[in-house]
Amino acid sequence: MTSVYPAASAVSFDELLAHLKSLPVPLLPPAKAIDPTLSDKIASLYLHPALEALLHLLNHDLPSAHFLVRHMQSGPAFEAMYLHGILHRIEGDFNNTRAWYYDVAESEPFELVWGEATEDEKAAVEKKKEEGENKMPPQKSARDFVDSLEKLSKGQGDKQALGKESRREFDTVLDWCIKKFGTGKHTDASKAWVQPSQDISEKGQSMVTGNDGFRKF
Repeated sequence: MTSVYPAASAVSFDELLAHLKSLPVPLLPPAKAIDPTLSDKIASLYLHPALEALLHLLNHDLPSAHFLVRHMQSGPAFEAMYLHGILHRIEGDFNNTRAWYYDVAESEPFELVWGEATEDEKAAVEKKKEEGENKMPPQKSARDFVDSLEKLSKGQGDKQALGKESRREFDTVLDWCIKKFGTGKHTDASKAWVQPSQDISEKGQSMVTGNDGFRKF
């Protein structure tokens, strides 16, 4: 019979993180988690849900990560919103990646990775948005990264260079989450949940029932 009480993790956070960092960095759509046995080990650490989601992403486990980030789709959970964008880029849903990156473009973790957008960059993106183009982050470096990944998904581009950039993105957000949330237990994850805005709620519904995106899990 399965115990109703939380089980202690068989491995420490540092041990698990070292193993996850030894795996190939998430870049192109995975068929499944690299190591399915890690899902329970990650969950049993009872980390802050944003940090837990990030570890699941490092294991290429998109369903486990999505289960968590879908509860944190509005401010002030900007780190989880950023992770939602990263999840979409791994999934290969690049338009949704751009939209999530746009929504967090002025957040601290995003600016640590891609820098602060200039006023000219912001104005150019807003003008395109008013003209009917999809949302996209104002930082050119972030846009170029997503554009290059989209090309790579079609067999064009430098996979090794993009892998290094993906690793830099993951490492920066990981360090930020560890500093903000620590690695201690957060036994009640619901304390981190955020009520989604109307725009986000409609977006999620469209992902499931409409033609906006291509949810595979």
